[in-house]
Amino acid sequence: MPKSLRTLGAAATAAAVFGLAAPPADAHAIWFAQRSKQLAFIYGVGADDLDSVKRLPLVEKVAGYDAQYQAVPTKLRAAGPMVMVDSDSPATVITGVMFNGIWAKMPDGEWVKKGKDEAPEATITTKNYKYAVYLNGSLGAPLPAFPDQVVQIVPLGAIPEKMGEPLKLRVLYKGKPVAGARVIADLVNDPDAEKIITGDDGIATIRVRNQGLNVVNAIYDGPSDEPAKAAKMEHEATLTFVLQHAPE
Repeated sequence: MPKSLRTLGAAATAAAVFGLAAPPADAHAIWFAQRSKQLAFIYGVGADDLDSVKRLPLVEKVAGYDAQYQAVPTKLRAAGPMVMVDSDSPATVITGVMFNGIWAKMPDGEWVKKGKDEAPEATITTKNYKYAVYLNGSLGAPLPAFPDQVVQIVPLGAIPEKMGEPLKLRVLYKGKPVAGARVIADLVNDPDAEKIITGDDGIATIRVRNQGLNVVNAIYDGPSDEPAKAAKMEHEATLTFVLQHAPE
């Protein structure tokens, strides 16, 4: 998109104020992060945490798993302005899926929540899904492809312990490596970074950017399952992990 993500974030804020639709493409994602020692469901881009409570009805699934990938009953709960994650026992992996609707970019550059059947003059039409995987501690085995994660970022090997170290990742589409996915290392602190494009093996190598929260982002444009409404499906995935700081 021609506007910077920072401009898009400002536009989204203005849209919320004036009741307009906000642009979805190459912008907002979902991830999980600690808030006051609790795990929260986040919708946003960069430093902008937007209204997750309002978008809670769009979340199609949240799931938790232990270190051996056995299911741990998990659900989301609205708590004031935040959406928190509750699980029956500690979960090593949390996943989420959100359907963000069908959007159309009009000739004047505005994005509206319509399909091309309703807006035939649109220059771009997309059906948008968001996916998230959060790693909370050491894994007992390599991360599997989760069935609900149509696009998923999988680390190839152990997560490094120090920022700046390389991390090889593979982007999967329906469980298979996919070419053409657009990857950035840090959606929160560097959302405008130049994207790494995966090859046929689906692999991208990044440098771990933070000695703390890391939210890796990947976007893949797949074929539409509703071609009368959307020309493509945009699948946006995150992989979140935390590097520990030195003892105080």
